[in-house]
Amino acid sequence: MPPSSIAIGLSGRDADMASPVVSVVIPTYNHAQFLRAAIQSVLDQTFTDWEAIVVNNYSEDETAEIVASYDDPRIKRVDFHNHGIIAAARNHGIGLALGEFVAFLDSDDIWYPDKLKRCIEKLHEGNDVVCHGEAWVKAGRPPRRMYYGPQRRTSYLSLLYDGNCLSTSAIVVRKTALIQVDGFSEHPQMVTAEDYELWLKLAKAGCRIALVDEILGEYRIHGGNQSKAVMRNLQAELAVLEKHFGEIPRRGFISWLRRQRRFALAYYGAGRGMQAEGSHVDALRWFARSWITYPFIARAYAAILISLLAPIKQAIIVKGIK
Repeated sequence: MPPSSIAIGLSGRDADMASPVVSVVIPTYNHAQFLRAAIQSVLDQTFTDWEAIVVNNYSEDETAEIVASYDDPRIKRVDFHNHGIIAAARNHGIGLALGEFVAFLDSDDIWYPDKLKRCIEKLHEGNDVVCHGEAWVKAGRPPRRMYYGPQRRTSYLSLLYDGNCLSTSAIVVRKTALIQVDGFSEHPQMVTAEDYELWLKLAKAGCRIALVDEILGEYRIHGGNQSKAVMRNLQAELAVLEKHFGEIPRRGFISWLRRQRRFALAYYGAGRGMQAEGSHVDALRWFARSWITYPFIARAYAAILISLLAPIKQAIIVKGIK
């Protein structure tokens, strides 16, 4: 990330303005159909000492009109070209933020009313980062309750070797911590995994990460996780791993084995993504690569069986319809 990314944003605000406790950064692009609900969920917070900064990537829909429709000085819109890198939009919002804490809200997600209240309470206990549970919502399916963590999984080495266990729209973080680690990486290779990379940097810097075991928001799944998106996320995750593993010296066979396991988990995740899209042949390829890399991930065997049986299941369904 260019070192001036956050500093550039800082110059764009009046330093004499009364500072809120928390700044809510909402990056958006052509999400007018979701944005109103996101903003309303901030307005509905029981904790009211906030500002909301909508970082608009020059949307071509009604985004500007929606933001302008709120007669509330706490809600601001800034237009910013992120050139396809959402991390740049978030960093710009961090630079503009006046709050002691920064909360991230994707424009297609929402919060429940006590979200900020509960997170600020945790931060005032001396923590630097707080993450709460979310309901994963997809049309036509019952919501899935997701509790992040557990606490032992929030250390740097656990995040690195076991994978991401936090969620961007569920995070509130001390702004000084974000500045300390230079915010989100804006490297193009890390797009879709820049949040994971930030949690790694914060944990490595010694930030205290706390969890709230409550469902305080909704993560919306829409548009389908297409195979292209699955592959892009895999490549981004691998770029993050290569960066951080490159900063840790290798220490014998056990170290090598742990790295193999971590790469296998990434390949397994890609297989699960393909499986969710119904691309079972592609899923099997990634499960096979996971197995070759590290054959001791038990859940991979169940996933392989599901994809192997999928054509049979589909044939039975088609036969039943006929």
